[in-house]
Amino acid sequence: MAQLDASTIRKTALHARHVALGARMVPFAGWDMPVEYSGITAEHMAVRASAGLFDVSHMGEIEVAGADALAAIQRITSNDASRLSVGQAQYAGLMMPNGAFVDDLLVYRLAADHFLLVVNASNVAKDFAWIREQIKGIGDAVIVDSSSRYALIAVQGPAARQIVQPLTGVDLGTIKYYWFAHGEIASVRCTISRTGYTGEDGYELFVPPASAPRVWDALLDAGKPFDLTPA
Repeated sequence: MAQLDASTIRKTALHARHVALGARMVPFAGWDMPVEYSGITAEHMAVRASAGLFDVSHMGEIEVAGADALAAIQRITSNDASRLSVGQAQYAGLMMPNGAFVDDLLVYRLAADHFLLVVNASNVAKDFAWIREQIKGIGDAVIVDSSSRYALIAVQGPAARQIVQPLTGVDLGTIKYYWFAHGEIASVRCTISRTGYTGEDGYELFVPPASAPRVWDALLDAGKPFDLTPA
């Protein structure tokens, strides 16, 4: 495995927590990320039986806004974003004109003319450049790489709602699969998304990076009765 270059490797807002908890850290997509805590098999089983806690802050967030934002999204993604209501998300492909894939991504409709795209960590710069080039000339559509504004924490597993609900005033039972809501978690402003990727139910929490350790600690504390496992 390649050695980390301390001058270029990036760290999420939760890096110190991972190190303190004894995670095995490895380089991934330019980030120093935890690959395992108690062991991959044990963590897998925890997510299936109870819940796992993930730092996915290395993912990229790209926003497209303006009167013609929908037209921009329709040009670059494979699904019909016009079918999205505000507060709804869809899984899609970021496509070339010939139908080849640039990346896969999630499309969140924040407002009628404002979309958030969550892209893979290794492709943020490539995806941003591709989107910017493809939407030239569309009109009123502005693209911003807003990745630095977000830390992303996921709670995945059958006990996820029981763990997260005491920390937020948002009724998690009202968030349908592939929908999201805005509110607070552990008194931190948050977007709560239900777009679980593990095959189990769960939530993804978009929070300001400076507040991510507070939310992480609150989740671990709330998860103690359910054996919540960092994964």
